[in-house]
Amino acid sequence: MTSFARRLRTLAVAFALGLGAAIFAAPAITSTALAQGAPASPAAAQEELLFRYLQTQPQGRHGELVGRVSIPDPKAATLIQPHGREFQEAWRSTMKWVGAVAILGMLAVITLFYLVRGRIRIAAGPSGRYIQRFDGVERFAHWLTASTFIVLAITGLNISFGRHVLLPLIGPEAFTAWSEWAKVAHNFLGFPFTLGVVLILLLWVHRNLPDSTDLEWLAKGGGLVGHAHPPAKKFNAGQKIVFWTTVLGGAAIAVTGFIKMFPFQFIATDVYGMQLATQIHGIVGFVMIALILAHIYIGTLGMEGAFSAMGSGKVDLNWAKEHHSLWVDEVMNPTRKASLPAGAKGAGAD
Repeated sequence: MTSFARRLRTLAVAFALGLGAAIFAAPAITSTALAQGAPASPAAAQEELLFRYLQTQPQGRHGELVGRVSIPDPKAATLIQPHGREFQEAWRSTMKWVGAVAILGMLAVITLFYLVRGRIRIAAGPSGRYIQRFDGVERFAHWLTASTFIVLAITGLNISFGRHVLLPLIGPEAFTAWSEWAKVAHNFLGFPFTLGVVLILLLWVHRNLPDSTDLEWLAKGGGLVGHAHPPAKKFNAGQKIVFWTTVLGGAAIAVTGFIKMFPFQFIATDVYGMQLATQIHGIVGFVMIALILAHIYIGTLGMEGAFSAMGSGKVDLNWAKEHHSLWVDEVMNPTRKASLPAGAKGAGAD
């Protein structure tokens, strides 16, 4: 019995010594294995094998690294999308620079133009006689498009620049409340804006087709440079540029806006398509804001007599002769040379 006890103690001591030696040797063995490139754990080895396997499989249409999923949504299989990094960089930096340069640059040009040229006056002075330029339906279509675009522009700029410009001024609580309402307005006003774009297209497309008079108008600076007033029809070349920018640009931001409102539903059915729609929406929006700023300036402060065209719908006859002489000839009755044009109203002695 005593001999058995001794043997048992000997085995216990040997086991303890062996266990201790194994514990002390484990870090050295692990370090050597890591230095030789061996995986640190079975999980890490499996992940590396999976990654290498996926690299050998067909990739997505735009270079995405995709796996396999059993759920109905195939987008969930996208593991890595390299274009996403490019999109983030463009959204956070490049697009904001494009917007700032376009808008601030246009404001600088308008300011310089006003300081040098001043307000464009009616050379012959107001005649006191008026000619109908736009009817009620045309003015409704214009103001529907214009008013909704102004709100869309302000709320859209808040998305791009609000965090950097507005947040430090009004604080986080007010900025959060404003941004929530701005998002709602931006989403829902897209529908009447689209309607307005369709209306102005239907009403004015036949008068905004390019012709030879536009080249002459552009060559002479449209009366903005110098004091010559080249002949023009109902819409001159500058107004045609605004028209087609509004129609084509408006269509682009409307379509991309609806894609963003209803993601993955039509046209853009993957992440890459959504990112592309976001970029187009932002860039076209910046360009339109810059151009519409110039349009607003010419239609209000920049030119005497211009605002009444979309205000009352009537313009002074001398203004019309100076800026749209071919249109005045068109609406005047050729058999009544000294009479008022159709829709004109006399003021005082005629």
